[in-house]
Amino acid sequence: MATPTGWTTQRHRTAIGRSGLSMPLRQALLDGVLSESNSVFDYGCGRGQDVRRLEQMGIEAHGWDPFFLPDSPLHEQDVVMLTYVLNVIEDQNERRQALSTAWQLAGKALVVSCRMDWEQQPARGHATGDGLVTSRGTFQHFYGARELRALVEDVTGGYCVSPVPGVVYAFRREEDRLAYLARGTISEFDWTDSADYVSALAEVIAFTEKRGRVPMFEEIPAGVIPLLGRVSQSALVRLIKKGADPDKVAEGAKRTTLDTLLYLGTSIFNGRAQLSDLPISIRADIRNCFRSYHEACARADRLLLKIRDDTYIRGAMRNSVGKLTATALYVHERAISSMPVVLRLYEHCGFVAAGRPEGWNILKLDHRGRRVSWSSYPKFDSDPHPTLNWTYGVDMTTLESQYQSFADRTNKPLLHRKEEFLAADDPAVPKYRRLTAAEVRAGLYSNPTRIGLEAGWAAELERCGVALKGHRLVKRPSPTRSDA
Repeated sequence: MATPTGWTTQRHRTAIGRSGLSMPLRQALLDGVLSESNSVFDYGCGRGQDVRRLEQMGIEAHGWDPFFLPDSPLHEQDVVMLTYVLNVIEDQNERRQALSTAWQLAGKALVVSCRMDWEQQPARGHATGDGLVTSRGTFQHFYGARELRALVEDVTGGYCVSPVPGVVYAFRREEDRLAYLARGTISEFDWTDSADYVSALAEVIAFTEKRGRVPMFEEIPAGVIPLLGRVSQSALVRLIKKGADPDKVAEGAKRTTLDTLLYLGTSIFNGRAQLSDLPISIRADIRNCFRSYHEACARADRLLLKIRDDTYIRGAMRNSVGKLTATALYVHERAISSMPVVLRLYEHCGFVAAGRPEGWNILKLDHRGRRVSWSSYPKFDSDPHPTLNWTYGVDMTTLESQYQSFADRTNKPLLHRKEEFLAADDPAVPKYRRLTAAEVRAGLYSNPTRIGLEAGWAAELERCGVALKGHRLVKRPSPTRSDA
């Protein structure tokens, strides 16, 4: 039976109350897709909580919902949010129409979010169409990461980006999409406030040492330029070259070259852009680090091809930071920047294909087949042997993704030798090494097949008569004997 709105299910019941901003909205703010200078329209806003909170933040926001706010006018705004709307629509054509309408309202960007297929198991109900009707009378279609991105690209007619699983960005202008991708690959320079000519010049020199080139005038903050006086570009270049450390400039140029190759290598998955469409900073990097844009793209393409070369990838893994096993390389988030650029590209291709999940800290790159996985060990730094909470991976051959939760398991996988996941200069490494050395001396690693899960590790600790106190190994107290 249809509802008064014409729906066949109780869609409005999915409009839950939230204590804070929705995850997609937080992500858009974090990624700079949405800022205080943008206006927002929440299409299918439910009870309008995100709209009210944006207004409290000083951001112009409007919303419309077919049940709660059916008379609210539709507004074209800079950013349009389509938050968990497509999941609850039973008809595929109506989903596409909702997506198309939201896109027509978006002046700069559309943010689409949906529940993912791994969330289906907890939902109870009966199958209907391409989803299920829950016990509350609501419909849910659960999306795969590839399916969601393909749908948004088909309706919007352009390349899209998935920052995290379940969220897709569609940009109206190609320049905005390319600028967003650059923020994830190119090392940014954090300008600090300058009070006078000396501090302003010091900032420009610091930029040059980090980036390996003199900044373009367009890259210098508006507040810094007046402090430099009426100095010409050529005079500024001479001052910078006189004050900058040549070794730091060379190191910065090397780092920028690798970052640019990473950016251009990944861009092939999103459509290789014309040089004139690239952000001005990227164009400047290309002119400084390569003979031509053609040469830069050719080198990036050769690097991309090396991901398919098993021998080359294994060689890169042997020379990388991280823990190398018979099947994969495991690297902590803090050490990612120290990996060889081909492995950074390998990981970034996985991110572009399926989104990088929020809250991960251990990366896994398979060298048998091509699979990128991100895992969460929430207590990595505080627990001497942290347990696995969840893992999310994407098969680079099929681009299919999979999520697995371990939160409710009583016998979770756990980590050993934490120092091996980090770069050698990480400040936590000495402490972790001391613990590993003590555990080796105690004989805890003599049965490696038993210690991968919590129960086996607990049994080995008991067998060896030791216990953990923070990151120290201590003797286990002898059991007290009671008199009969």
